[in-house]
Amino acid sequence: MPTRDTVLAAAQRLLTTDPTASMAQIATAAGVGRATVHRHFASREDLLHEIGVRSLDRWAATLDECEVAAVAASGDPARIRACLDEMLGQFVVDADELGIALTDPTVVNAPDLRERADALFADEVALYAAAQAAGVLRADVPARWLGHSVYGLLVAARDGLVAGDIARNDAQDLVRSTFLDGGAAR
Repeated sequence: MPTRDTVLAAAQRLLTTDPTASMAQIATAAGVGRATVHRHFASREDLLHEIGVRSLDRWAATLDECEVAAVAASGDPARIRACLDEMLGQFVVDADELGIALTDPTVVNAPDLRERADALFADEVALYAAAQAAGVLRADVPARWLGHSVYGLLVAARDGLVAGDIARNDAQDLVRSTFLDGGAAR
């Protein structure tokens, strides 16, 4: 694995469990010197920005892999439910790997990352709206609320994993059942 990727992987793991970790601690976790970390990332903010980019790349890839736009356009309740199930499962995996990107102010407030996140969120919300129209999800709440609920569940899953309150093998099912049963059409 190239050094840049080694540093990023170590930073992602460490910052998810210790959001205040210093560049020196990240270097130690990566098994490299601090100068090596700074050779790739001039500042902690640059490192966090790259993690944010990678997080958004994963989010976009998940939406593409799940064919969210096509599934939403289909209106088929079975396809929509299967898509939601697959998407939520992948989101939990991504939140475990890139969890710092969910809540770090450097990541969530960067204008370029925020703009891209807003566009991805709109694509995701379109799926929730289609799920509501197809009778898969409850229609008595705004579709955007459903999107915010998923985000909250991902933060809860990340925090539960970090604290040891939930088993890694249970995280996907907990998020899926909480969202899909709690958000089921009434």
